[in-house]
Amino acid sequence: MPRPLVLIADDHVAVRALLVDAVSAAGFDVMAVEDGGAALDAAILHRPQVLLLDVHMPVMDGFEVLRRLKQDPQLCDIEVVMLTASGDASGGAEALALGAAHYEAKPFSLGELIARLRRLTAQARTAEPLASVA
Repeated sequence: MPRPLVLIADDHVAVRALLVDAVSAAGFDVMAVEDGGAALDAAILHRPQVLLLDVHMPVMDGFEVLRRLKQDPQLCDIEVVMLTASGDASGGAEALALGAAHYEAKPFSLGELIARLRRLTAQARTAEPLASVA
């Protein structure tokens, strides 16, 4: 069985590198981009199971990426975990209302984040439709 693909979108090089190392060490395939436009393009092209999406990024912010993903019938099943350095609690409510699976404030626990990724990818695998039998 192929390893689940996690797309990481964060404009901070150090955060992106930390996430890439931790997520790949946990057994996931990983792709990383540095802005919202690249995140949307990579999601369309590679169809990750989970997108770790920073809220504040250049080109397109995380909320707009989330809106576009959830409005697209081909992409709406991608699980999105929003990451933010902002302490604004209303952002979490907005992210969840738009369809994010979770809203996580930075700094975050890598162990908890990896556990969440495992849960989300396991749910996605069990939700796949069964092949029809002729």
